[in-house]
Amino acid sequence: MEPKQNNFIQVDYELFAPNESGNLELVEKTSTATPFAFISGLGFALDSFEQRIQQYQQNDRFEFTIPVEEAYGEYTKEHVISLPKDLFNVNGKFDETRIYPGNVIPLANEDGNHFDGIVQEVKDDVVVIDLNHPLAGKPLTFRGQVISNRPATTKEIESFINKMSGEDEGCDCCGHHHEGHEGHCHHCHE
Repeated sequence: MEPKQNNFIQVDYELFAPNESGNLELVEKTSTATPFAFISGLGFALDSFEQRIQQYQQNDRFEFTIPVEEAYGEYTKEHVISLPKDLFNVNGKFDETRIYPGNVIPLANEDGNHFDGIVQEVKDDVVVIDLNHPLAGKPLTFRGQVISNRPATTKEIESFINKMSGEDEGCDCCGHHHEGHEGHCHHCHE
């Protein structure tokens, strides 16, 4: 099927991924009141999700699984790094209100690329950060319904491009895991 470029797509879905026991577990849920909305062809959604979802029309129900290699890839131990604890100082004091195990924090590398990291551990002199996407190494099962799938207006396209470039949202990583986190990182303060 030929990809539909610049379609405004809204979906209400449940996302399931296997837990440590291998059983599917609900990890994300939208609703008809707060659907996931994107414009096809702009790189806002996972390519594999976009390719599968755009074949459906308004009110169609769907269920599909995206394999690991088409989702967030394999979990990589090399993406777990230790950063000097003083990188997380605010006004000369360690930011313990945001830097604690399990918290997702926005980071940026020396090239200005933004991405999220999960704090694994806070040690005396370093903070251990996991830069793998939280769903890395897992196939993703989506179940839901298409709310709309139609050509996007120019205004909608402009709005999404502004969101993606961060023009109307401070230090937002758009929920995407961005590659290019090699090099020095710094914590984005909100």
